[in-house]
Order: sequence, then structure tokens, then C-alpha cells
Amino acid sequence: MNRRRLVTVLLVLGVVALFAVPLIAGGPADYTGTDNQATTVIQQQDPGYEPWFHSVLPPLSPSVESGLFAVQAALGGAVLGYVLGRLRGRRAVREASTSETPGAGATGDGPQ
Repeated sequence: MNRRRLVTVLLVLGVVALFAVPLIAGGPADYTGTDNQATTVIQQQDPGYEPWFHSVLPPLSPSVESGLFAVQAALGGAVLGYVLGRLRGRRAVREASTSETPGAGATGDGPQ
């Protein structure tokens, strides 16, 4: 097994472990967001707490919130994929141009 394949296998196993270990360990079953937890703690410590601003939109249903989150994740993945593709394409073009004309321009003797 070459080094690149070994690294790939280890990375995949690491990602699987990140998801599997918390599920196997039997952590808290209620995965609520930290925003809700912070609001609850603040209101318990200071009953007269008044937020500085309120949300522009009314509270959305959980299905709409998860849909918006999925759209946000998809857009982020698309941007990341585009950037990585552009970087890989640039490297391929650079490697192809250096392999076609080795030494051209290095001494100034290349075609003009």
C-alpha cells in the first residue's frame, strides 16, 4: 500500500471515528444548539435580562431551519469545490507548461 492510499484510509477512518465515538459513548441524547442553552442560562441567572435586539424573521419551523442549513452547507461545499478545482487546474496548467518548454525563459534563449 503506497503512502497516499494509507493517508486516505487513515483520514476516512478518522472521520468515521469522529461520528461513531460519540454515538457509542452514549452522550447526551438531546443535541440542542448552544444558542438555546446560552439563552436559558442567562435567563436563569438574570430574570430581568432583556436582549439588545430581536430577530427580523419570526421563529421558523425545525424543518425550514434544517432546510436552510442544508442550503448553506451545499453553497459552502460548492464554493470550496470550485476553489479547489481552480487551484488544481492552475497547477496542472503550470506543470504542463513547464514540461513542454523545459528551461525556456530561464536563460533568455527561448523563442521570441
